[in-house]
Amino acid sequence: MATSPNSPALHSWIDIPPGNDFPIQNLPFGVFETEQHGPRLGVAIGLYVLDLYAASQYGFFEDLTELGAAQPKVFRRGSLNAFLRLGRPAWRAVRQRVSELLRHDASQLRDNEEAVRECLRRQSEVRMLRPVKPHNYTDFYSSIEHATNVGTMFRDPANALLPNWRHLPIGYHGRTSSIVVSGTPIKRPNGQRKAPDEAAPTFGPSRQLDFELEMAFVVGTGTELGTTVPIAEAEEHIFGLCLFNDWSARDIQSWEYVPLGPFLGKNFGSSISPWVVTLDALEPFRIAGPAQQPAPLPYLDQAGEHNFDINLEVALTPANGPETIISRANFGLMYWSMAQQLTHHASNGCNLEAGDLYASGTISGPTPDSLGSMLELAWRGTRPIHLANGEERKFLLDGDTVTMRGYAEKEGVRIGFGEVRGTILPAD
Repeated sequence: MATSPNSPALHSWIDIPPGNDFPIQNLPFGVFETEQHGPRLGVAIGLYVLDLYAASQYGFFEDLTELGAAQPKVFRRGSLNAFLRLGRPAWRAVRQRVSELLRHDASQLRDNEEAVRECLRRQSEVRMLRPVKPHNYTDFYSSIEHATNVGTMFRDPANALLPNWRHLPIGYHGRTSSIVVSGTPIKRPNGQRKAPDEAAPTFGPSRQLDFELEMAFVVGTGTELGTTVPIAEAEEHIFGLCLFNDWSARDIQSWEYVPLGPFLGKNFGSSISPWVVTLDALEPFRIAGPAQQPAPLPYLDQAGEHNFDINLEVALTPANGPETIISRANFGLMYWSMAQQLTHHASNGCNLEAGDLYASGTISGPTPDSLGSMLELAWRGTRPIHLANGEERKFLLDGDTVTMRGYAEKEGVRIGFGEVRGTILPAD
């Protein structure tokens, strides 16, 4: 019987530095390109990328019947979408085979110098691309701490949560065209904004630019229009997770507020990390979520552990100084699970498509240092945060770089997500 790719006992013949996000137990998927080659699918291992197209050319996947006639061309694509459409058996078969090729006692790839040279690329020498081409993007509002903080700031503190908040995972449909890969600069948006002491709105650059610490899951298996997804089957439709920063212009957002959800205050840019960590790799890190009161309606009622113990951090680096860690949170605290989000999303017959992105909403914890946005950390600008170079911030300034990182760790195994990073450019 094949050894589980998650086994803590596994180690690779590739030298992996201590604390690296990408040990052999991880093997996340992404899309990259080089000066010599166009987009290809890859798997991260230590400081390297395993080129799946090159590996298929050497016959390493030729006996995987789960791929059918799709290989090798499915590995030479600009997104993971075509690979996702092959289904969970194909995802698992490829991850299992990659694990077998990279184990310390496997010689098939290791002892073939030409194959090593062609199949392994240093991450520092490749350009990572957006991992999926989402046709649809939904942003949820699933952290009870974040929702309570926002409600306290903008509504009655005694009734901070919306009346429906504990009954369903609130979400809105966002914009896919402005979702960009980590490292892409974000231009400060222009828009209408009106401060409380101003008599009328004006148009100009946002004065309250913010980040939102989020994670997003990628849909792998789609559904037909008109069908629903039972809660017990929801995770079968999830391929994996990545880091997500839903940049927000708070002044534009608050002035344009409508019951349908955010509009121009959100759609100018969202950043995604390049590596998608599979749900399979995260199995050892399952935990129970917070108790839900009142109990959800039967279609959202779930048993077992459906949250994941993932540590998150946010760093802010000004243009003229070192980075400062300004927030540490945990994904496991989310009130509504990914399974509940997906099931609710499909409960009216809305169809799911491979490559769709579902973001968690801002992830905030219960302590002042675990808040997932500047809006909360500086409490709507009334409590500026202090940076390592002595500067203060109420909201983001031009030249600021926001970097988000995440990892799960247990029994000596660290499953990391890399980072999602963006630098603010001045408005036009």
